[in-house]
Amino acid sequence: MIKIINTSQVTDFTVFSREDLKKNEEIEKSVEAIIDNVKKNGDKALFEYCEKFDKCKLDSLLVSEDEIEEAYRSTDEYFIETLKQARDNIAAFHEKQVRNNFVITKEDGIILGQKITPVEKAGLYVPGGTAAYPSTVLMDAVPAKIAGVKEIVMVTPPSPEGKINPAILAAAKIAGVTKIFKLGGAQAIAALAYGTQSVPKVDKIVGPGNIFVATAKKQVFGKVSIDMIAGPSEILVIAEPSCDPSCVAADLLSQAEHDKMASAVLITTDISFAHKVSDEIERQLRLLPREEIARASIDNNGKIFIVDSIKTAVKLSNEIAPEHLEVCVENPFELLPEITNAGSIFLGKNVPEALGDYFAGPNHTLPTSGTARFSSPLSVDDFIKKSSFIYYSAEALEKSHERIEDFANREGLQAHGKSIGIRFKKF
Repeated sequence: MIKIINTSQVTDFTVFSREDLKKNEEIEKSVEAIIDNVKKNGDKALFEYCEKFDKCKLDSLLVSEDEIEEAYRSTDEYFIETLKQARDNIAAFHEKQVRNNFVITKEDGIILGQKITPVEKAGLYVPGGTAAYPSTVLMDAVPAKIAGVKEIVMVTPPSPEGKINPAILAAAKIAGVTKIFKLGGAQAIAALAYGTQSVPKVDKIVGPGNIFVATAKKQVFGKVSIDMIAGPSEILVIAEPSCDPSCVAADLLSQAEHDKMASAVLITTDISFAHKVSDEIERQLRLLPREEIARASIDNNGKIFIVDSIKTAVKLSNEIAPEHLEVCVENPFELLPEITNAGSIFLGKNVPEALGDYFAGPNHTLPTSGTARFSSPLSVDDFIKKSSFIYYSAEALEKSHERIEDFANREGLQAHGKSIGIRFKKF
């Protein structure tokens, strides 16, 4: 049963923030051992882990072109068209994020600028296990393509029969993924970070995964770049009492079914409405195929907060900094300027979170666990590097050299100063 909490006497909203996920030393050590094994033994270790964890004995880690084509042909035309429309929506949104080079030309022969370069190789992790996520393929691969990444390498765990879900392969073909490997877990992250005989080493790894995947991404960071350390999924709904309780309940459950650790939170001003939503959650839970997962999420992490006003609801939401924020009010754009911390914001009563998961266009790879206070959704920026460049003519340097030398000397770095001064006098 979801917890209902009246906040009328509470002023310190930080007490409602989600607790940090505790570091699990056993998992840390297990992942470290897996990474070391993959670094040392390459493909041999990957085949062994595939057999151990995925119960799958493979002859090749690489998904063949024939397998991809067969999966594409076996996917019904209606869903193929849905994938293409979703890809186009995602592309249209992310194309607006493209950054341009710029050059500033100043007097006396000074030229300054910024050069944008895509990463050469990107690794995409696509989860398997209890569900398949072709949406993640599109959300991760499309921005990489728009950024200009030459090689997009995808890893995803195989079934015990050595197969990849056809919808995932169809999405990969539509999104323009370069290579696909039958790999999951921490071993897949290690392979992307360090490279093996089959798997190319990449420059950046993106995509969600379980605690082993998240831990592996954390451990290889520095050797490669990563998008974020994603925790369990979250949804926060701010709802007026005029909302349909069944819709609000359904939206909360849409994230609760992801993971037993997922978090579903409602903030409203009316206790009667809160109980109606609670009752609807219980009714709808019994109808879900993933009831066990969703119920654990609701029982452990589900909350309804009763506040004195929608303005207070926004304040509390900003403290929590949710991954997904639904603003189910009559005039959501009036509240938008007040919302400062959220991964993705869904405005109005006709915008369930699932719209963003699959189809609208903004990315669904989002900051979790309160990190929306300082980080952003996956974007084209995740697949580029920005280099600055500087050109000074001799005349321009001569005008500034004494100030630069003085600056360096004040920092106690005389060699810095001399590297400037030597061009105008001998030491």
